[in-house]
Amino acid sequence: MDKKRLLIITAIVAAILLIPLIAMQFTDEVNWNLGDFLIGGSLLFALSLLIDVVVRKIKQSPYRFIIIATILVVFILIWAELAVGIFGTPFAGD
Repeated sequence: MDKKRLLIITAIVAAILLIPLIAMQFTDEVNWNLGDFLIGGSLLFALSLLIDVVVRKIKQSPYRFIIIATILVVFILIWAELAVGIFGTPFAGD
């Protein structure tokens, strides 16, 4: 992976994480702590890297679409579980 691509991915993840940071300044509804930002950043960064690898390595479009869709579904399920606890695991949020 070249440095330019990694820098772009990092900048996009940082920009996405700015949304809750800015929202915390205007409302009490968003209440993230440092751990939330670290977990969210890690998940977003891993998601971005996985999608990048799939786009670069898988050349056949149908397989690429299915793999990326699967990665996105897993990401959304993990994010939702950490946020509100849809499965009731010990990692569930409040």
